[in-house]
Amino acid sequence: MAKRKVDTENRGFQTRWESEYMFTKVAGKPVCLLCGESVAVLKEYNLRRHYETKHADKNKNMDMEQRLQKASFILAEEIAKSARPFTEGDFIKNCMIKVCDEVCPEKRQLFLNVSLSRNTIAERVDQLSINLKEQLVKKGKDFIAYSLAVDESTDISDIAQLSIFIRGVDSNLSVTEEFLALRPMHGTTTGHDLYEEVSRCVNEMELPWEKLVGLTTDGAPAMCGHRSGLVAKIREKMQEENATGELTAYHCIIHQEALCGKALKMEHVMSIITRTVNFIRAKGLNHRQFKAFLTELETEHGDLPYHTEVRWLSQGKVLQRCFELREEICLFLDSKGKDTTQLRDEMFLCEMAFLCDITSHLNAINLQLQGRDRVISDMYSTVKAFKTKLTLWETQMRKENLSHFPSCQTMKEKLSTSAFPSTQLADKIGMLAADFRRRFADFEAQKSRLELLGNPFAVDVESSPPNLQMELIDLQCNDALRAKYAAVGAAEFARFLPAQCPS
Repeated sequence: MAKRKVDTENRGFQTRWESEYMFTKVAGKPVCLLCGESVAVLKEYNLRRHYETKHADKNKNMDMEQRLQKASFILAEEIAKSARPFTEGDFIKNCMIKVCDEVCPEKRQLFLNVSLSRNTIAERVDQLSINLKEQLVKKGKDFIAYSLAVDESTDISDIAQLSIFIRGVDSNLSVTEEFLALRPMHGTTTGHDLYEEVSRCVNEMELPWEKLVGLTTDGAPAMCGHRSGLVAKIREKMQEENATGELTAYHCIIHQEALCGKALKMEHVMSIITRTVNFIRAKGLNHRQFKAFLTELETEHGDLPYHTEVRWLSQGKVLQRCFELREEICLFLDSKGKDTTQLRDEMFLCEMAFLCDITSHLNAINLQLQGRDRVISDMYSTVKAFKTKLTLWETQMRKENLSHFPSCQTMKEKLSTSAFPSTQLADKIGMLAADFRRRFADFEAQKSRLELLGNPFAVDVESSPPNLQMELIDLQCNDALRAKYAAVGAAEFARFLPAQCPS
């Protein structure tokens, strides 16, 4: 019997499949408009099965008008996420229509019916914002406890912006972590001003004060002042509301890590670098001439980045680029009649190389501490590992082992008259390590609790609190729970604990 051939069966794409199953025909193949997947064989059964198994719940009972609105909402969400102007909607629509004219011209009217004007996008984004707020308010009603993280910074127009984040947990121990609000502060930013904004936000979100258990700040005086700081004001508010729980105040770990870098006391190096970069970048003529100069020399890099204190990670990039272009920078400054004695000094270059390497290491730990759904025990492990690395680097630096300091190794090989200052730089690492130990001493005091939270399967039962010992034995002997912990991690594992582990 001859094998059947699909292309000889005259299977044609039917227009009604577009609205019924959200499929269109592209290059002879049926393609889903919702997920972009194609179906190998053009049969109504295959299209219907794909739609019902993957999209029916989302689009059930939706007519064509509702689907067009949904498409408009999807694009509005993407525009908002990418921080693009609302006028981009018209541009995207024009692009869609041009693609449609080439791929499926018979569907042109369908794409024309999707409303993406500036006013429509603005309205859609506003509706999305209201909906997200309503969802968060609804979730907040189920919180048995929540904590806030607050940070104040200044934007490019010199307006202070107060960022507020929330992490809440419900009775099922499911964790919700969300960006709560961004509040512009046009006047002063005292502790009272910060409290007013945070209090207004908490009340708008209908969050009960008695369930607030933690407050993380950037450690500024306006945040942590004993009498008039934000923390003190919120504690007063909780007493007024007759909240029985204790508010635990934290100094943001990432802010503390960034402050540790100042213990190196190498501002004299960074000030010279900043002054040099500003001379090149601040004036358009100098900047254009410098880029042309680098192009003429055929260097690997074609420009210098700016450094700003707010963006901590930028310091490492500026240092790395300046170190790699140090000779070209000196030649350019010479052509401008600028004194380059400091930039050519071998001791300065050694310190610059060291600062470049150590900042690179600090940036690495900074990135490890960032991100959503981070658990305090994981962050503690990251800090603990970095302290151990500092001890190793200090020992190696005293022996002039520069395997973890590539820029220093480069300078050591190029030194002509002076010896590499390994002892002085090792002392710098020791100062950094001491500052880490001082700032994160609280972590060591809570070591047993953090280990219990981080991995209950690895803790020593005998040294654990007596009320947890029997439950820990049951837990550690349960292979299914051990596998579940490995699959979901510490942040999600708590909600899978069985009834025999109530504590």
